[in-house]
Amino acid sequence: MDTSMIKGIAVGGIAMVVLGAGAVSGYRTMTKPEFAEVVAVKEVVETMVTPQEKCEDVKVQHRAPVKDEHRIAGSVAGGLAGGLLGSAVGGGKGKTLATVAGVAAGGYAGNQIQKKMQEKDVVTTTEHRCKTVNEKSQKVVGYNVTYRLDGKDGVVRTSFKPGPTLPVKDGQVVVTTPSSDNKS
Repeated sequence: MDTSMIKGIAVGGIAMVVLGAGAVSGYRTMTKPEFAEVVAVKEVVETMVTPQEKCEDVKVQHRAPVKDEHRIAGSVAGGLAGGLLGSAVGGGKGKTLATVAGVAAGGYAGNQIQKKMQEKDVVTTTEHRCKTVNEKSQKVVGYNVTYRLDGKDGVVRTSFKPGPTLPVKDGQVVVTTPSSDNKS
């Protein structure tokens, strides 16, 4: 075999290897996956606390205003009743002493009776009372998506709930919101 033939075979062999390698990498480029399989989707939830004012009408009892603060009416009425009772007892100086004692005891008793009545005298009013309460609510802020691409699992966060697949561009999962208004 002559050398030019050997050179031709060697150059041809190298050319075949180069062309074969180019074809394999071209095939790989052409067969890159366009979608990743969605394996699991988990909502990411944020709890919001919002203060709100809650009001209600409440019935409240107060002691009624006192017109006779020193309970003079009760003392006088009791004194009169006690004096009448005292004068009905005994005779002479004993009668006078019984009347005076009756006036004093009746006056005190009348004063105390009026005091107890005033303490029980109440007025019911309705008051509007308000307080701040915290209302809790939850809001979905995104989704943690587990996907499978080329036999490997990965996790991304999306702002939208994905379907069964996610698009892949240049070997990377696309996590932007798919838009329906891309009209050419």
